[in-house]
Amino acid sequence: MREGLTVEPVPTIELDGSSGEGGGQILRSALTLSMITGLPFRIRHIRANRPKPGLMRQHLMAVRAAAAVCSADMTHAEVGSTELMFMPRAIRGGVYEFAIGTAGSATLVLQTLLPALLYADVPSVVRISGGTHNPKAPPAHFIERAYLRLLQAMGAQVEFELKRFGFYPNGGGELCAAVWPCPGLRQLELVERGALRAAGAEAYVAALPLAVAQRELDCVRAELGWDDAVLRAHPLSNDQGPGNALLLTLESEHVTEVFSAVGEKRVRAEAVAGGAVLEAQRYMASGAVVGEHLGDQLMLPLALAGGGRYTIDHVSAHAITNAEVIAQFLPVSVTFEAGERRSLCTIARVAQ
Repeated sequence: MREGLTVEPVPTIELDGSSGEGGGQILRSALTLSMITGLPFRIRHIRANRPKPGLMRQHLMAVRAAAAVCSADMTHAEVGSTELMFMPRAIRGGVYEFAIGTAGSATLVLQTLLPALLYADVPSVVRISGGTHNPKAPPAHFIERAYLRLLQAMGAQVEFELKRFGFYPNGGGELCAAVWPCPGLRQLELVERGALRAAGAEAYVAALPLAVAQRELDCVRAELGWDDAVLRAHPLSNDQGPGNALLLTLESEHVTEVFSAVGEKRVRAEAVAGGAVLEAQRYMASGAVVGEHLGDQLMLPLALAGGGRYTIDHVSAHAITNAEVIAQFLPVSVTFEAGERRSLCTIARVAQ
């Protein structure tokens, strides 16, 4: 540094992991935004509102993967830690492989990295092994059909492949994504979903009787009135199980939504199907463009694009917390305007 010149220190963003819904989304959004903006952050009370607070393996893998992509320095990055300091450098494209080592969600790790890799210097290929269909995370099919369709509408070029299913508790699944640098994301105005083009249900089973899948599809037929031609049971190889997942896909003119449920021990097939059916029914009745989960995940890329609007069937505490984290890193405001059956989410730039 030449004599007489000073460099202003980069401010560290302070985050409270116990605020709002107090889960892992605060950490994941912070990692993504820190990589893109170059702003370091410190988070305390990580996942304070969860039965087992602190970093679990899937959260730690998201931290380590983010650090690998941007050569970040970090402190307290270990299982069980309730505090983390993350100091990023430049995002680098390339070939990356990450193994969670458990059934922890591979899709959540990918969602942490994917927006940042759009800002890399060269294309990237990312392989992640772990859980691909988890009870409390977006399944791989949701990423492929719903999330990536909207990212591609914003100008992103991403290819995705589910190579192997991975269910709780064994994991062992694998997904792969190829990501090209994007010169700039486009804003979206999504206030109408458009005409319904296709609807269908798929039930997957591995190392379980095919009758489990058929019972789930029977529930879908009875509750939604869908024809047998769009109800499909898929047996997977036994080495990918035991496991079960039900997917309901609604493809409309401007958006695709995927509602899912994952089978668990001592939970009847009818109860598994009922949860996915209720989510789909709420969405269809609302007239909103996106459902609760897709609306939450669309918020960050639209904030990076500088603005946009969409209607959503339910504004969760998760979404409100995510909006607060985004506003810490980017000069945008996120507002929700409640209607009778749906709400309008508006993201807009604010003066600095």
